[in-house]
Amino acid sequence: MSGSALPPFDPYDPLGIDDLLSDEDRAVRETVRNWAADRVLPYVADWYESGELPVIRELARELGAIGALGMSLTGYGCAGASNVQYGLACLELEAADSGIRSLVSVQGSLAMYAIHRFGSEEQRQEWLPRMASGEVIGCFGLTEPDVGSDPAGMRTYAKRDGDDWVLNGRKMWITNGSVAGVAVVWARTDDGIRGFVVPTDAPGFSAPEIKHKWSLRASVTSELVLDDVRLPAGAVLPEGAGLKGPLSCLSHARYGIVWGAMGAARSSFVSALEYSKTREQFGRPIGGFQLTQAKLADMAVELHKGILLAHHLGQRMDAGRLRPEQVSFGKLNNVREAIEICRTSRTILGANGISLEYPVMRHATNLESVLTYEGTVEMHQLVLGKALTGLDAFR
Repeated sequence: MSGSALPPFDPYDPLGIDDLLSDEDRAVRETVRNWAADRVLPYVADWYESGELPVIRELARELGAIGALGMSLTGYGCAGASNVQYGLACLELEAADSGIRSLVSVQGSLAMYAIHRFGSEEQRQEWLPRMASGEVIGCFGLTEPDVGSDPAGMRTYAKRDGDDWVLNGRKMWITNGSVAGVAVVWARTDDGIRGFVVPTDAPGFSAPEIKHKWSLRASVTSELVLDDVRLPAGAVLPEGAGLKGPLSCLSHARYGIVWGAMGAARSSFVSALEYSKTREQFGRPIGGFQLTQAKLADMAVELHKGILLAHHLGQRMDAGRLRPEQVSFGKLNNVREAIEICRTSRTILGANGISLEYPVMRHATNLESVLTYEGTVEMHQLVLGKALTGLDAFR
C-alpha cells in the first residue's frame, strides 16, 4: 500500500461515500437524478413562483414508470428496492425540490405503506398496483386543524351504521389531497383509532386545495373534509388498530426525509461552491477568502456527515434493526443542518441568493415545512430525551 496512489480528492464527495454504494445503488441514483434533471429542474422555479404543480398527474405516472412509487415495498407492481436505494432516490428528488420528494413520500411511505402493511389482501390488490404505476395518487389523513403533534386527540370520528361505517371530520395540511384517488384516513371509533381506505369519489368527501403558501409551493396541499362519508365494512384496514398504525407509517416517511433533506442541502452547497469560484470581489474570486472557505468547509462537513448518517440508518433498516428513536435522531439532525446549510449558502450568494435563478432560497423555504412535518423539532427532541433518560416528558 505504501507505493499505491491515493484517489483524487472529490469536492463533491470528500469522504468517498460512493465507495459504500453498490453498482445497483448507483444505477438507481442515476435513474432518479436524470429523471429529475429532465422533468423537474427546468420547470420547478416557475412552478414554485406560481404556487402550482400543474403536471402532477403526469409526473406521478413517470415516477411510477421508473419504479419510484412504493419502491421499497414488495409485490403488487412495486420495485422491491432496498431502503438504501429508496433513500438515494429521496435525496435526488429533494435536490430538485422538496415538493417532488413529498409527492413520492406520501404516495409510497404513507398511503401505499399503510395499505401494504395493514390492509387486507383485497385492499392491496385493488389499490397498490395502480398506485405503484402512478395511475392512482394517494394521500394520508392524520393531522387535523386543531391536532398536530398529539394525534391521539383527533376528532374525526367513524361510527358503525349496520355493516357500514360513517365518517365525519376534517384533516389538514394533506399532501396530494385534491388530486388523490384514494385517501388513507385515521379516525376515532368506539373501539379506538382505526384506519380507513377512502375512495375520494365517495359522496361527502371533498379536498379543497390550500393556497397562499410560502413553502412547498410546487406541491399540492389540501384539507380533507368528510361529511357523512359512508363506507362498507371492507374499507377498514384490518391490522391498523390504534396509534401504532399511523405512527409506524410516519416513521417510514421520516426515514425518507433523513435522506431528502440532504438533497436540498447538497443542491444549495453546490450552488454556493460554484458561485464562490466565479464571483469576484476585491479583484479575486470570493472563494479565495478565508471566511468564505470556512463557510464552505463547515457546510461540507455537516452535509456529508448527514449523508453518512442517512446511509447508516438505511443499512439498519434493510437489516430490520432500525428503531423509531434512531429515525428521530436522523430527522432532527439532518433537517436542522440542511436549513443551516441553505442559509449559509445564501450568504455566499449575497443578493443573488434570494433569486429563483438559484435554488437556495427555494430549498430554504421548503425546509421550513420539512422541519415541522412528520414531527417537529421539539417532538423528536422529546423522543430522544425519553429514550436517553427513560422518563416521559411529553405530558
